[in-house]
Amino acid sequence: MRKDYCISLNASIDCTRVLFRQGHSFRGHGKTESSHNPGNFLIQLEFLGAHNKEINDVILKNAPKNCKLTSPDIQKDIVSACATETINVIIRDVGDSLFSILVDEFRDVSTKEQMSVVIRYVDDSRHVNECFIGIEHLTGITTLSLKVAIDKMFSRYNLSMSKLRGQGFDGANNMQGKFNGLKTFILKENPCAFYIHCFAHYLQLALIVVAKKNLPISNFFRVVGDVLNVVGASCKRSDIIREKHSDFIVGALEIGEISSDRGLNQETTLQRAGGYTLGSHYNSLTSLIYMFSAIIDVLEIISEDDSSSPDKKTEVFNLLE
Repeated sequence: MRKDYCISLNASIDCTRVLFRQGHSFRGHGKTESSHNPGNFLIQLEFLGAHNKEINDVILKNAPKNCKLTSPDIQKDIVSACATETINVIIRDVGDSLFSILVDEFRDVSTKEQMSVVIRYVDDSRHVNECFIGIEHLTGITTLSLKVAIDKMFSRYNLSMSKLRGQGFDGANNMQGKFNGLKTFILKENPCAFYIHCFAHYLQLALIVVAKKNLPISNFFRVVGDVLNVVGASCKRSDIIREKHSDFIVGALEIGEISSDRGLNQETTLQRAGGYTLGSHYNSLTSLIYMFSAIIDVLEIISEDDSSSPDKKTEVFNLLE
């Protein structure tokens, strides 16, 4: 039994290594054998079993359903273990060298505040390395929350603030504020940790400004913003949007236009574009395309509503056009 367990575990780890090396996702839209897309992990394991009789007999044929070491929880555990080992190798490679950090804070799809950290250093071969070392959960987006999260990460990996020689962030006030920004907090602790504004953020700002100078593009995003403001102006309209979109999904499922596998066609909301964030503009357009038919329905309802003012009906008519 112990031998079979080791075979199952090693096969799962080997599949994980292959997916890591290629940078592929693990799970698909469903984990059942009948699913059209059970995910790369299970497909890889099936391929491995087809070319290795021992693995095929132990995992695919004879293993109990609760001891195949292939469940999503097992996959997460293996990934976490690999991540820990990888970061330990990076920290050992840094050693006593001087290093810099690149930090960005963001909100994930579940609206939790997160902070990603990249470490930049020169190894013994004089090669410059930039390595992602983790994502930290934030209790808030205040400067103090960011500093506490960084101190916690430094403590976990035995990194010394005295070895820090550079810090790179975007232009957010809580990051690079002159008096109360994260940059200032770190400089007070280590004056040698020079601050450099993120070049990618500079590029993003330039692209947004240039795009707004183009009248057709600027007008297009103005119209998109007006549409989102009108259809999302009240809870009633938001409820109608969700109801119409749900009806569309059900109808498309019934005639087989879309798939019902796990992870597909989940409930979503309209997203407004942020002022200087390219990703938010992309997400706004994606949600608009995804819910387009429901948006049209709501605009038509508003245009036919007798309680709507003439000005509002004119605005909605123009938006429909």
